[in-house]
Amino acid sequence: MPTYGSRDRNPFQVPKTYDLNGKPVPSNNGNTKYYTLVDSVTQEITIKSPTVGGAVVGASGDRTVGTIPKDGVFKPELGSATTTETQYFTSAQGQKNVKNHAVITAQKAGVDPQKARQLIYPNTATPGGVSGTTSTPTAAAAPGTNNDPINTNPNAAPLTYPVDIGSTKQDVIKFTLLEYQASGFGSLGTSGGQQTLELGGKRDPKRKGIGTVILPIPSGISDTNSCNWGSNELDALKAALAASAYTGITEGIGAGLSKLGASATQGTQDPTTKKAVASAFTAAAMGGDNAAILSRAEGAVINPNMELLFNGPTLRPFSFTFKMSARSDTEAKTIIKIIRFFKRGMSPIKSPTNLFLKTPNTFSIQYLYRPGGANKDHPFIGRIKECALQNFTVNYTPEGQYATYSDGVMVSYEMQMQFTELEPVFNSDYEGLDGIGY
Repeated sequence: MPTYGSRDRNPFQVPKTYDLNGKPVPSNNGNTKYYTLVDSVTQEITIKSPTVGGAVVGASGDRTVGTIPKDGVFKPELGSATTTETQYFTSAQGQKNVKNHAVITAQKAGVDPQKARQLIYPNTATPGGVSGTTSTPTAAAAPGTNNDPINTNPNAAPLTYPVDIGSTKQDVIKFTLLEYQASGFGSLGTSGGQQTLELGGKRDPKRKGIGTVILPIPSGISDTNSCNWGSNELDALKAALAASAYTGITEGIGAGLSKLGASATQGTQDPTTKKAVASAFTAAAMGGDNAAILSRAEGAVINPNMELLFNGPTLRPFSFTFKMSARSDTEAKTIIKIIRFFKRGMSPIKSPTNLFLKTPNTFSIQYLYRPGGANKDHPFIGRIKECALQNFTVNYTPEGQYATYSDGVMVSYEMQMQFTELEPVFNSDYEGLDGIGY
């Protein structure tokens, strides 16, 4: 059985800084280059560094930095590996980067991509887990085909990151792309024997999706429920006029005028009211401020009867941030498709004649609780109604520097998404739900 790799195939460099126990650490390895050799039988990865001697006799003449056995940790080569090299390749980030390069090395040697991944990650290639997912997404395809991340096939395989998350029992967040459905104008109906008008129809929350992405639940998730309240003033004069108008509308003009007359008669019997009316006429004659004149003359102001009143509901916003680092060529392709999924899904849709723009697709967002591998709405995290994706930002250099794999794919990507629900949360939405609800 062969050993995959050579000094000229898939070389790489150590990043200038890397994560060690949650803190950025300088690698101090300069411009040293490395490459990997993969034993197809033992699955051991050997890390080499090119030397002048190796250029003459091949890999055997190059410096051996260390090895990573199957399912093991980095073992430095005594007398060869430097302290900084040992520290980096022993770190979780260092071992992950080496394994990613080893997968690419095997693929460039002609090994099937799935078999190459199984060779390096033997315990993470089993399918299953999340409903409808597999550990290996379908290969990239041209837009409009059934394998495209956004298409009209509701049975297309979901995109998952990590690609093997389906083999775990980890709780996940699921984004389902939905074709926008307008709420409409509603219809006439009856309630309690009386005719009613329903303003706005009902969207079908269970309509089939046209694409799905499943990701680990990120840190910092939250929701904020709020209502719009505001102060309002209604002094005695305005209240009298309002009561008269309301009575006139509900009981007839005569009853309204009678109500206004009664209020006026009652007001003339109150000396304070007389003074308020006098100041109002004085202000009208002078073009001044009624409240200021009354305050100067009597040291009082009209009681504004201020009250906090409900003005309406609000729409809840949601923000998510995901950082994705590819561990294999397959996972790199999946990350690219996930980014494309959200970018294309939130974009306006041109009509065939270009005369109109259709509303972009919307998203269903679910936190999935997976005890024993089951998939159900998480009862202890607030649910989310159908949302529009309003902002989508991709950071192509979240590590702070430009770095790519040999095929040009970025080492890491960071997605920042801002959603807003299409409709408010109402009291009735909590009926029949366990846990927190919304």
